[in-house]
Amino acid sequence: MIELIGVPFDGYGRAGHQARAAAALREAGLSHPGADLQLPRGNPERGPRTTLINEDALLAMADQLADRLRRTQGFPLVVGGDCSVLLGIRPQALICVDGHEDTMPLDVSEDGEAANAEIGLLLGLTGRTIEPDFTSLDKDALALLGPRDDAWRAQFNVGTLRDLGVFVRPLPEMTAGSGREAAALIDRPWWLHLDLDVLDPVEFPAQGLPDVPDEPGGLTWPQLTELLQGALAHGGCVGMSAVIYDPDQDPDGSDARRIVRLLDDVL
Repeated sequence: MIELIGVPFDGYGRAGHQARAAAALREAGLSHPGADLQLPRGNPERGPRTTLINEDALLAMADQLADRLRRTQGFPLVVGGDCSVLLGIRPQALICVDGHEDTMPLDVSEDGEAANAEIGLLLGLTGRTIEPDFTSLDKDALALLGPRDDAWRAQFNVGTLRDLGVFVRPLPEMTAGSGREAAALIDRPWWLHLDLDVLDPVEFPAQGLPDVPDEPGGLTWPQLTELLQGALAHGGCVGMSAVIYDPDQDPDGSDARRIVRLLDDVL
């Protein structure tokens, strides 16, 4: 049985936007049983403990999500919010389908967005001096599929995880079999994380920030479906998260319905 866990969290501390994603997906037909976390009001300021935006809600989300996952009886499906949900999931092994590598060091982060840094935090590459310590992941238990952010990372002199020995398939190297290939390399139960900004913004406009151009390129819906189906068909997946959907940029709900169709197709 799939158990739905909604995460009403917005990485910029805004009302609505990503914090409304879980509710919008339910309205669009995502009907699995489950409930949303209950989080503090958003705050767009950076916090003193972590230097990250919306710190109180972020830390509450991480604690509540970790607790819910410990008590989940079925297959957990986490929806809503952004990639910082991984700080609550704290996977021991991870296949991450994402348009970005998300390893921004906290000391050079220009805006304090947790969703730019969560993989670095999970690997212990950054944030070792903050509390809590989010390190949970070894580099040999991580596969990253679909990044296309080389130019953006270069602005901050942030390299690629491939140089550390992580299995990375950037967008130009992706094939139909990349999902199955990644799953075959991980020798333990793994979590599947989907950041929907791996999609081309022409295919999926309701990603990113309003009025800020999204990075061009990305997967099509059929390519993403095939990729996820290949990984799941290999076996070993113990849960899934799907994030970075902004209902405020989807006035007719068409992107929400397409996400629901994707989840139905792969689960």
